[in-house]
Amino acid sequence: MVNVIIRQATKTDIPIILGLLYELDRPKPKDDVQEEIFEKQIKSYLKDLDKEILIAEQGTEIMGLVSIIFLDRLNHEKPEMYIPELIVTKKHQYKDIGTMLVKSCIELAKKNKCHRIRLESGNQRKNSHRFYKKMGFEQTALFFSKKL
Repeated sequence: MVNVIIRQATKTDIPIILGLLYELDRPKPKDDVQEEIFEKQIKSYLKDLDKEILIAEQGTEIMGLVSIIFLDRLNHEKPEMYIPELIVTKKHQYKDIGTMLVKSCIELAKKNKCHRIRLESGNQRKNSHRFYKKMGFEQTALFFSKKL
């Protein structure tokens, strides 16, 4: 796509970031108090040197985002880049926005001398799985969780 830029998110992007998370079916706040908590979490994320949020933008329109965490692992000399969220708005899917975001992550991971990039994708997201494989990712593990 022409004139799409990938940039670091700022505090002014918080409402858009929340909207994109909801589009990915993340939980919506139950009330104003919980919305404030979510906003504080994003502000904290933006301040943390081991975390980053990249935004895909064309003009004034936000098209997607990727959140990144750099993790030190006990058995590696180099950090791992973990991607908790990669979101492209429904309107802009299949227009290479996700590809641009992932390529930006790859460059950032190389710059930070990461040993790998890791992400998770829900079992139901078959199109996402095909996309990740197309981008060179391999399924190397199973993910388990326990709700508390």
